[in-house]
Amino acid sequence: MSIDKAGTYDADGSPDGSAQGAGRARAPVPTLNLANVLTVLRLVLVPVFVVALFAGDVAGADTSDGLDVSPWRYVATAVFAVAALTDRLDGWVARRFDLVTDFGKIVDPIADKALIGAALLGLSVLGELPWWFTAVILGRELAVTLLRFWVIRHGVIPASKGGKAKTLAQVLAIGVVLLPLPAQVDPVEWVLLGAALILTVGTGVDYLVRALRLRAVARQGPVEVR
Repeated sequence: MSIDKAGTYDADGSPDGSAQGAGRARAPVPTLNLANVLTVLRLVLVPVFVVALFAGDVAGADTSDGLDVSPWRYVATAVFAVAALTDRLDGWVARRFDLVTDFGKIVDPIADKALIGAALLGLSVLGELPWWFTAVILGRELAVTLLRFWVIRHGVIPASKGGKAKTLAQVLAIGVVLLPLPAQVDPVEWVLLGAALILTVGTGVDYLVRALRLRAVARQGPVEVR
C-alpha cells in the first residue's frame, strides 16, 4: 500500500495522485457562489453609500461638533460599514468552503478600491479630508490595478496579507472620519490615516515587485504569485 505526499490513502490503497484518485478530482468551483455574491454586493452598495453621504450634506446639517447631524450621515456610515464587512466575510467564506475563483481574486480588490475610492473622494469634496491624501491613496490603487491587468495574461496576483491590512486600516480611518465625533478624537483620526497611508504605499511597492517577478517567470506558464 502506498501513501501520497499529504500522508493520506485512497480507499483502495492507491495514492491520490494515481489514475483512480485522478478520476475523483474535485469539480471546478462555480463562479456564481456565495463569496462572489458578497463581493458583487459590495460593488452595489457603493452608489448607495455615495447617495447617502451627499444627501446628508444637502440636508444642511452641521457635522463639525457631532451634535447637529443629518440622519443621512449615519445611514452613509452604516452602509459603508456593511460594505466593508462583506470584504472580510467574502474572503472567509471563500477559504472556509473552498470557493476561491479567479473571478473573486480579480473583482474583490476592485470592489475594495471602488468603496474606498468613493469614500475618499466624497469626503474630500465635502472638505473633510485633504485632497493630497486622497490623491496618494487613489494613485496607488490605480497603479496596482494597472499592474494586475498588465500581468493578467501570465497569472493572477491575489490580495496579500499586507493588502488586507492596508484595506482594514483604510476602512477604520475612513469610518472615524465618517462618524460625527467631537474634535477630541482628531488625534486618533490622524494616527489611523497615517497608518493607512504607510501601509498603502508599502504594499504598493510590494505589488510592483510581485508583478515584475510574475512576468520574469511567465515562460514557465500561468502561475499564481503569493
